[in-house]
Amino acid sequence: MQERKVYGFMREYRKQTTRAGERRKRNDRRLRNRRLVRASLALALSLLILWVVILSVKQGDPSMQDESGAENTDFLSLIGEDIKFSEDGGQKDAWDGQKDVEGAEDAWGERQEAWGDQKNIGAGQKSAWDDSTMRFSIDLDHLYSPYAVLLDRVSGEILAERGSGERIYPASMTKIMTVILAIENTEDLNEKVVVPRDIFEKLYEENASLAGFLPGETVRKKDLLYGAMLPSGAECCIALADLIDGSEEGFADRMNEKAEELGLEQTHFQNSTGLHDPEHYSSVGDIAALLRYALKNETFYEIFTSSRYSMPPSDLHPDGVTFYSTLSESLESAEVTGGRILGGKTGYTDEAGLCLASLAEVGGREYILVTAKADGTHWTEPYH
Repeated sequence: MQERKVYGFMREYRKQTTRAGERRKRNDRRLRNRRLVRASLALALSLLILWVVILSVKQGDPSMQDESGAENTDFLSLIGEDIKFSEDGGQKDAWDGQKDVEGAEDAWGERQEAWGDQKNIGAGQKSAWDDSTMRFSIDLDHLYSPYAVLLDRVSGEILAERGSGERIYPASMTKIMTVILAIENTEDLNEKVVVPRDIFEKLYEENASLAGFLPGETVRKKDLLYGAMLPSGAECCIALADLIDGSEEGFADRMNEKAEELGLEQTHFQNSTGLHDPEHYSSVGDIAALLRYALKNETFYEIFTSSRYSMPPSDLHPDGVTFYSTLSESLESAEVTGGRILGGKTGYTDEAGLCLASLAEVGGREYILVTAKADGTHWTEPYH
């Protein structure tokens, strides 16, 4: 009888210590991820803000001036002189001469009206940017990431790029494809499933990021989607892959079929998590195109732009679990001067370097910025 009590106590003790260890690991990952995105987000959003503000001032947008009529340049304090902008050759002459070309004062008034109506862009409607003869080249030479691309989410127009077609290792940005495919191939997101027990040992060995689900836990498919995207849980990705195609290998085939369908010519997937494999690669241009496609899905958009998510109680988590976005945890506020950070997916492996696929809103428009291969590790100050 006493032996059974001791055995029961030891079994419960092991459970408690295991859970405590998992909590410590999650907290450590959250602290590391704060450092992984803080500098990159400030730089990324500042790039967007600077581009829009320059365009707005050139087009006479009154919202970009203070009460005295002076230009509002508070955003400059975010980045100093790290990012340089220059006009494309010949555009100044085009701007100076455009009143004659377009009808003097009427043309100017129409431009102001088009800019003011920008937020209401619909089918067939053109924004001031679309109508304008102005174009700006954004100098990315001072961005720490050697690979970067900035594009307009609505139009898909590439506004700036550096090495956007060159091969990179996408790390956890891979999970963008995993989540959108899981959504597209799931009829009932509230259906309950069991997290496989046999997937954890390998993930522990590879030091993969985990959401915190336990082997054999019964959860909803929706919980796995949030667990994959917000805390970057590898166990969620593999569980989803197994549910949809019976194995991660089969799901990788589906990922490659989707990549081909989307025209992602520089992309090939070997797994659902982004753990390093020499044959698992992409480009920042492909990742940006993939994210733009995925964001058209309402469920994906909701997940990607969530800062936190609380799942209901499960058999092994009677109090439920709350997931926090690795992105939002690093920010004191998503609101910054001139814009707002909506969401993002970070990534890191030794081979991939620091990666980030992000979405921001500036001036009523949404922009996607993807960067990769920045120097640094989990233990150093990161700069994208």
